[in-house]
Amino acid sequence: MSRFRVGFVTGATPDKWARVWRERSRVPLELVPVEEHEQLDGVRDGTLAMALVRLPVDREGLHLIALYDERPVVVAGVEHLVSATEEVTLADLVDEQLVRPHASGWTPQAEQLDWPEMGVADAVEVAASGTGIVLLPMSVARLHQRRDVITRPVTDLPDTTVGLAWLVTDDDPQVQAFIGIVRGRSERSSRG
Repeated sequence: MSRFRVGFVTGATPDKWARVWRERSRVPLELVPVEEHEQLDGVRDGTLAMALVRLPVDREGLHLIALYDERPVVVAGVEHLVSATEEVTLADLVDEQLVRPHASGWTPQAEQLDWPEMGVADAVEVAASGTGIVLLPMSVARLHQRRDVITRPVTDLPDTTVGLAWLVTDDDPQVQAFIGIVRGRSERSSRG
C-alpha cells in the first residue's frame, strides 16, 4: 500500500489533521518536513501530494487553501532593549542589524540586510549573541526558543499565512479526503 505524503514547512502544525487521517484512512500518512525556500518543490515534482506552506507562494498550477495566520515576532538577545517592552514596531528596530533566516516569512529590501541568509538556528544564535535581530513567525520562534533570547510581537508587520497547496491537475481521492479533514468535514459528509 503506497503512502500519502504531505510536506509541512517549519512551524506548521499538521498534527490534528494527521490524527484524524489515521483514524479514517487505511493509507499510511507520511509527514515530510520541508524548508520554506523549497516548500513547493515536492508538490511540483510529484514526490509530495500536498504541502502545508507559508504564503506567499507562486500559485501557478496550484490550488491553495489559506488555513491560519501567524503573528510576526522579533527575536533578540535577552539584554536587548526590546526586552523592556511588550511589543515593538518596525520603527523601533530601524537601526538594528537584521539577520535573514530561510524561514522568516518576510522579505526585507536588500539594503536592509546586514548578514547573508542562513538557517533559522544560526540566525537565532546570532541574535542570542547580541549581534543582530531576527524577524520570524511566532511558531518558528517558539521552535527555536532559548534562555538567552526574547521574543516580542512586531505590531506593524503583516501576519504570515499558512496554507495547504496541491496541484490543480491532482484530483486523487486521497487529496480530496485530506482537504475534507482540513476543512473540518465529518467522515460521512459529502465533498460539496
